[in-house]
Amino acid sequence: MHNAAIARKFHELADLLEIQGANPFRVRAYRNAASIVEGSSRPLEDRVAEGEDLSAIKGIGEDLAGQIKELVETGDLSQLQTLQKDVPEQLSELMRLDQLGPKRTRAIHDELGVSSLKELKQVAEDGKIRELSGFGAKTEKKILEGVDKLSDRDHRTRLGEAEQVAAPLLAYLDELEEVSQIEVAGSYRRRKETVGDLDILVASANSAPVMERFTRHPEVGRVVSQGKTRATVYLKSGLQVDLRVVKAASFGAALHYFTGSKAHNVAMRKMALEKKLKINEYGVYRGRKRVAGKTETEVFEQVGLPWIPPELRENRGEIEAAREERLPDLVEEKDIRGDLHMHTNATDGRNSLREMAEEAKRLGYDYIAITDHSKRLTMANGLDAKRLRQQMAAIDKLNDELDGIRVLKGIEVDILEDGKLDLPDEVLDELDITVGSIHSKFELSKRKQTERVLRAMDNPRFNILGHPTGRLINEREAYKIDLEAVIEAAAERGCCLELNAQPSRLDLAGRYAGLLREAGVLGAVSTDAHATDHLGFMHLGVAQARRGWMEKKHLINTRTLKQLQKILAR
Repeated sequence: MHNAAIARKFHELADLLEIQGANPFRVRAYRNAASIVEGSSRPLEDRVAEGEDLSAIKGIGEDLAGQIKELVETGDLSQLQTLQKDVPEQLSELMRLDQLGPKRTRAIHDELGVSSLKELKQVAEDGKIRELSGFGAKTEKKILEGVDKLSDRDHRTRLGEAEQVAAPLLAYLDELEEVSQIEVAGSYRRRKETVGDLDILVASANSAPVMERFTRHPEVGRVVSQGKTRATVYLKSGLQVDLRVVKAASFGAALHYFTGSKAHNVAMRKMALEKKLKINEYGVYRGRKRVAGKTETEVFEQVGLPWIPPELRENRGEIEAAREERLPDLVEEKDIRGDLHMHTNATDGRNSLREMAEEAKRLGYDYIAITDHSKRLTMANGLDAKRLRQQMAAIDKLNDELDGIRVLKGIEVDILEDGKLDLPDEVLDELDITVGSIHSKFELSKRKQTERVLRAMDNPRFNILGHPTGRLINEREAYKIDLEAVIEAAAERGCCLELNAQPSRLDLAGRYAGLLREAGVLGAVSTDAHATDHLGFMHLGVAQARRGWMEKKHLINTRTLKQLQKILAR
């Protein structure tokens, strides 16, 4: 059972307990556990298999550790099964709507008999919700809109969650001696922030054992189809996985074909036709003769192009750039010298200042910035001026004790509704770096939200705009903001924008990273880590930078410490 699946069980348990009216502290404990599990970059099933004491994880006590073990070993929770006898489990999915809390969910269920999103949509369309006490026509309309948005989101899986499924599945198939090559293609390989399904491609001279092993994987919930060289299954998590087996001579052509995108492939086939060639998933053909197909490089060479990185294959100028030898030298994770956004247990993080620094040092970073929350975020125990200065002194002391890494003094300061920053200028003056972020008033109009950010950027202590659109993938839409105006203002003021690597954010996404690059605004790929585990999410942010055609020179945290400090000194 993957981390995401364990987290879903804890979220469901918390939802049903909340609907039942259980102790809020108990509900919060399960929500915190879900967050910890979801944010862990190391599979908990591996840690259980290795006999590790999960209660040693901060935020996970003995009871929760036992429940995680139960989930990994049985796939379910006895406590959840008991609770579902009193509260229908489908009510948990209703709680995913922003408009429905536990009391409203219970009211709709008790008075209208609603237990699913489908039933909720029906009663909303019939105008029955507005008749309930405390609802009204406006709320009914918002609920209906929310159901439609939720249905659209459910078709796609976060990239980070898909990785948790793909990596062990590939390792499982690769154990067969009949498998000579194996890759995940599709939007997963292009590193889009969400994927619709997983497309696995295998090179093998004997497909039968591969098909059998694939369809018998313990996570397969339903086999949709199975032939000699292709199969489709749904995993128990609901994710669709397609397998295609080809001969080694066709693997490169198939990998190119199934990686896509569709628009890129159409443009490639057009180029091939101009050279009297035909490209398909089996190879490149001149007449009936296959002239290439074993590798992707061969396929590109046949149309006179160098190999194009998968992240660029969206038919947004990559073919023209390849033809004119203008392809970017894309940034790689190894180019990252430091992480400029992370939290400690001084606010809502789970690890100490020293633990975060030591883990960053182990990862090979030259520097990190500690950017705990500011005082307005009371739910995160945000720092006021006094506590921030105490943390600065602790950082100075730690820098005296640590070799090989520099810890920068920073803050993730809230941008208030009027555009002011949440801490006095004289305190911000003492910091090395200031990340400004929006954590409230998401509902402001596009004009007001944009003006809010521009006013914050006017403060010369402001360095980086954190998670610039505020979206949470599959959970919360981006707030309305004129990002082009923000980027233009950042260029004028010498500010940077963040490419937040948290799996639930990936904000900015690749398409907006491209706007940064075109405007000459520097980006900062940061993990927004709330635990040492989270520092491992950096590759997800780098992937979005690559989708935006970013090179090493387009990011501030690929620079030396001295170069970085010069940029931060606006």
